[in-house]
Amino acid sequence: MEKVLTRNIGIEDSWTLRVYRSRGGYKALEQALDTEPDALIDAVKASGLRGRGGAGFPTGVKWSFMPKQPTPERPNYLICNADESEPGTFKDRLIIEQDPHQLVEGCLVAAWAIRASKVFIYIRGEYVHGARRLEQAVAEAREANLCGRNILGKGFDCDVVVHRGAGAYICGEETALMDSLEGGRGNPRLKPPFPAQAGLYGHPTTINNVETLSCVPLIVERGAEWFASIGTDERNTGPKLYCLSGHVKRPGVYEAPIGIPLLELIEEFGGGMLRDDRPLKAVIPGGSSVPVLTAEECRDLPMDFDSLAKRGTMLGSAGVMVMDSSTDMVQVMERIAHFYAHESCGQCTPCREGTGWLEKIIRRIRSGRGSLDDLATLESAAGHMRGTTICPLADAAAMPCQSFLAKFRHEFEHYIKTGRAAVTAG
Repeated sequence: MEKVLTRNIGIEDSWTLRVYRSRGGYKALEQALDTEPDALIDAVKASGLRGRGGAGFPTGVKWSFMPKQPTPERPNYLICNADESEPGTFKDRLIIEQDPHQLVEGCLVAAWAIRASKVFIYIRGEYVHGARRLEQAVAEAREANLCGRNILGKGFDCDVVVHRGAGAYICGEETALMDSLEGGRGNPRLKPPFPAQAGLYGHPTTINNVETLSCVPLIVERGAEWFASIGTDERNTGPKLYCLSGHVKRPGVYEAPIGIPLLELIEEFGGGMLRDDRPLKAVIPGGSSVPVLTAEECRDLPMDFDSLAKRGTMLGSAGVMVMDSSTDMVQVMERIAHFYAHESCGQCTPCREGTGWLEKIIRRIRSGRGSLDDLATLESAAGHMRGTTICPLADAAAMPCQSFLAKFRHEFEHYIKTGRAAVTAG
């Protein structure tokens, strides 16, 4: 497949306005400003673009929820969620650092479509270099009359603000992100009202992921039909960025048609297993919050939203973590549990208490002090966490735990019976 999302990566000074415009940048914005907003929304709907941040909600449908006639007293806002904090995920960072104008252009086209007068790019606090690149890109765009007042003389006013977070995973959840932007503690909000009804500062708001917005100029330039022609079916369309890490020879971010077979991604893009004498054991296909797959489950598996859902897991953020036969699955689960226990905001009791329970019990098992009853307790705690909280963080901790127990139970039992791992890492 022709590279489109990463077409500028590797070009000298790819992050500058000069280079971006020399390669066709901001032509989509010019074209969009000559198109009716509703026609743009219809085009995005027709393209089949689904959110690339994890949920996979149809982007055009999400945009259509916004009011058609905002007022100065009640403006529409667009937020770009660049708080990329899911373990195993680093695709948005590549765009932000190497091709920030692609994101800025996508934001401005989306803002025109949803009639937003301001764009906020909320970027992960640890992405210091990326934040500087984005700030530079916004400044260049403003100086060139590509954002701000009367953009390109078309009568469209829209400014872009880059806001750095403070290192909280929970602020990747869209309503917690809005609380943080408003200067408060990043706590998720109850829905309804939904952001399109009452979002940032109580005004209608749409929140989209970095990769999602970066796809928008491509749809404007090449058409919805072109975008929809890529992928496995009408529900899984377009190019996709996959983050490949773990026991592979060539870890990195790879662009491929959505629905590329998982084993092809590992073999052809990742170069195969890191050590040839250690076969594939397991894969986490969508970041640490999704259920794990065994090697057998990875066969003939397209990497798209629906195919992964049928296998009992999710595409999520497309953070593909590959593990070979030397991997201690109990240790992996302990690290995942520790992460979510540390990152829980503590607002909901099942999450505040449940994530801590999971971590403590798994740590006890791994230290050789566990009992077989602990496995039943883990299953019970994880089961009571799912679907019982305001945001999905509790589910993000519970789902991996349930899948690890279901598929690698013998390794937990081995720790309990012998006090040591079932595998030997070399």
